[in-house]
Amino acid sequence: MKWNLVALLATPLALLGCKEAAPTPQPSARPAALAAPAADEVTILALGDSLFAGYGLAPGQSYPAHLETALKARGIPARIVNAGVSGDTTADGLARVDFVLNGMGRKPAMAIISLGGNDMLRAVPPAETRRNLAAILVKFSAAKVPVVLLQLLAAPNLGKDYAGGFNPIYPQLAKQYGATLVPFWLAPLQGHPELVQGDHIHPTLPGIDALVAGTVDRVVGAVPSMRR
Repeated sequence: MKWNLVALLATPLALLGCKEAAPTPQPSARPAALAAPAADEVTILALGDSLFAGYGLAPGQSYPAHLETALKARGIPARIVNAGVSGDTTADGLARVDFVLNGMGRKPAMAIISLGGNDMLRAVPPAETRRNLAAILVKFSAAKVPVVLLQLLAAPNLGKDYAGGFNPIYPQLAKQYGATLVPFWLAPLQGHPELVQGDHIHPTLPGIDALVAGTVDRVVGAVPSMRR
């Protein structure tokens, strides 16, 4: 499917992570089974699209990888399983949730979710995005896995009606299903073009670090062993 990206790229920050998969190696939709964990290890599942997959970056430079390092620096023995796949929509994420969870070999202590950007790029009706995200949250709730939900915002060129349907999805679902919400998690990149790759869509390595710095506190607060 071809898109006229001129208007979309006029607001690149709102579309970060929404580019469809490019001909670069992508991670498996199903993470490899984990080796036997240490007794105190906190396993976290990262379910998302290219923002988690590390599009345009070297192996080990993705947001989940750097977040894991940041959590360890806070004294949390985290192991983040990266289930980010470039181009994934919320429908794609929903279709593989069970597959991913079964492939891990053990239930994660928590999950971090960033999906919906590709829905927006394709102008998927917000009601459909909401249904898919809700169904994903239902699955994690049934498995008793707490969730951190990373919010995205609609690009201004999509219009007020679309934004009015899309933007409230994340806070409303987080409240409904008891997830920890990270409001517009791409905000640290605003006004900093040097933190975005040449495609005007995906974060650079310093951009990844800015995203980690802007989200790590809420993630720490959501880790089950850290809750008061």
